[in-house]
Amino acid sequence: MILKKKQLARYGLILAGICLGWLLPASAQETKDDTTRVIHIIQSDKLNVITKDSVQLNRFIGNAIFRQANTLFYCDSALINRAANILDAYGHIHINQADSIHIYGEYLHYEGNTKIATLRDNARLTDNKIVLSGPELEYDMGARIGTYTQGGKLVNGSSVLTSQEGYYYADTKDVYFNNNVLLVDPEYTLTTDTLLYNTETKIATIMAPTTINDGKTVMYTTSGDYNTETGQGNFDSRPTIEDSTATITADRITMDKRTGLAFATGNMVYRDTAQKMTLLSNYGTVNQVNKTVLATQHPLMILEREKDTMYLTADTLYSAVIKRDSITVAPVKTAGTMPDTLTASVIPDSTATVRPDSITIVAADSTAVVPKDSSLALQPQPLAINADTSSAKDTSEIRYIMAWHHVRIFSDSLQGVADSVYYSSKDSIFRFYRNPVLWANMTQLSGDSIFLYTKNQQADKILLDQNSLIVKEAGPELYNQIKGNQITGYFAGQSLDWMHVDGNAESIYYIQDDDKAFISMNRTLSGIINIYFMEGELHHVTFIKDPEGTMYPFSQRPVEQTLLENFHWDIRRRPKSKYELMGDVKIKEEEPPATKTDQDF
Repeated sequence: MILKKKQLARYGLILAGICLGWLLPASAQETKDDTTRVIHIIQSDKLNVITKDSVQLNRFIGNAIFRQANTLFYCDSALINRAANILDAYGHIHINQADSIHIYGEYLHYEGNTKIATLRDNARLTDNKIVLSGPELEYDMGARIGTYTQGGKLVNGSSVLTSQEGYYYADTKDVYFNNNVLLVDPEYTLTTDTLLYNTETKIATIMAPTTINDGKTVMYTTSGDYNTETGQGNFDSRPTIEDSTATITADRITMDKRTGLAFATGNMVYRDTAQKMTLLSNYGTVNQVNKTVLATQHPLMILEREKDTMYLTADTLYSAVIKRDSITVAPVKTAGTMPDTLTASVIPDSTATVRPDSITIVAADSTAVVPKDSSLALQPQPLAINADTSSAKDTSEIRYIMAWHHVRIFSDSLQGVADSVYYSSKDSIFRFYRNPVLWANMTQLSGDSIFLYTKNQQADKILLDQNSLIVKEAGPELYNQIKGNQITGYFAGQSLDWMHVDGNAESIYYIQDDDKAFISMNRTLSGIINIYFMEGELHHVTFIKDPEGTMYPFSQRPVEQTLLENFHWDIRRRPKSKYELMGDVKIKEEEPPATKTDQDF
């Protein structure tokens, strides 16, 4: 009993000496140094004083606890260099800074004067929400900044970020990642070289070329911010979004992955690689879920074809993708009825085939046109109108296009204007509405509505419905004209081959000799007219069903008979090049001229 009391007294003296040794230097430095730098001993199972390299060290073994200001240090054992104010701790390290930051590891080197802690071996830092870990962590107690430079990761909920270097700012909850940055989330992955991430807002600030991949779409960007929790992002510097069939790029893109909406501002380029369609605009809205795109500021659509690319512009352009088995496109409905096949009783006195070399002038004052050859050529029959040419079992996606107001199209073989256009790849028909006018090889085609059928990405057939009119300039102020209730034209290659005029067919055309001198003007009325072209030029005209015609010698043609009713020549509205549609050529869209009648002449 007496021996134990002596041992306790001895240990008490040692501890008292140590404590006095700590307190006295600390008291002497209070006027010079911050007292918060002093490392206080709270507890330890054992205490030894050792000397290493002439330096006196205090060794604490078993359940050691230390305190500096508002920070507690826990470990299995530790060495303290009082002269340098350095703590080296071993085993089950736990640093608790004001119950806000907790740091763990198996080894700690702590500089008490600079308040910088370096932890190794399963080192990790947490603020009770995130975990920052790596083979080595450095934490500045004063600045409250955690750093790793030998690789590490941050876990924030379901998101895991890894990089070669990382800097955690405890006060702002920002983490700066550098070199080989990878963010893995159950819904996407993000790869970059530099990233700023806020652990509270979960907003990633893009600072270098970055790729975001959710398995369906891929985003490429170099600057902007992305909310990793909500999927909302704002990206600058020409970001790009792409999926299996389409890509979108613009000066700036704002997106929401939950709704699938992306808003593109400034030089937007949307490309459907499957349909070979490109849409340019200064502003566009893209729905990545429904695969729709709406362009409202100077939009231009480019439809790529093997031999002839079509350019289409309007005030507003809209395009969407749907499955073939989810919609049925109704057949083209016209005011009249177009028969599937043409059947006509041909009699010699009811059909005339007029050619430049087949005219005989009976008398100088005669108005009759008599063909030299009354034989009739076999007439080709119009094709049946079939609105749905797709396979009944085809479930692949199709795209449709809608354009509103001031529509203008240009291709090498066809140009046109209209108020609105609808196109669907389900039936491959362009539908032009409200005062549409098309030009094919300088031949003007117009009607209340126009339906352009395409096949294998080329024009195949055209239907002019109601108030149909064909005009081609024969010479200065001279126009070959054909009108009827309905006009159906058929293409061979990229040129018109022949046209079928059905119902109240009328025509005015000029006959020229081999030297291109005008001989006469012919005006004819017939139930049906067929017009044939060769190399894009009018070759001959065939009249079927009760034709009535008048031929005027060219010099004696009545001025009031030179134009058909509702004649209009809109060549100034015709787009001249694709650059005009792109905006390189600024041309004010003119109003269509007032319709002229026979009474105006």
